[in-house]
Amino acid sequence: MSRTEQEEANLRLVLDMFEHVLNPMDSSAVDRFIAPGYIQHSQLAPPGRDALKQFLDMIKADTPEAVHDVKRAFVDGDHVTVHYHVRRWPDDLGWAVIDIFRIEDGMIAEHWDVMQDLVEGGPNPNSPF
Repeated sequence: MSRTEQEEANLRLVLDMFEHVLNPMDSSAVDRFIAPGYIQHSQLAPPGRDALKQFLDMIKADTPEAVHDVKRAFVDGDHVTVHYHVRRWPDDLGWAVIDIFRIEDGMIAEHWDVMQDLVEGGPNPNSPF
């Protein structure tokens, strides 16, 4: 099954947001990607676009070496799902994260996430990625 032009644009928007907002933790770039009426469902962040900017600034101050290593991304209509590895510092095991974004009028309008702590020596030898 091939993607529509709109799905390609939605996927590119989210991947560009990772490149310009999440990886550099650049709150000044948020308005280019996130809609003014942004709906946040994450239990780790307060709601709204301005709160997202403040959250990014706090995370950047606390963990300036953090990386968001995208492993795979999927698009279905107006929803984009990204599976990635967050590491807060170079030797951090970090988290496996799945974000779901809803796109509306060329902007990220809504966000959900699921996070899993990574551990060494667990019962499953398969990587979460």
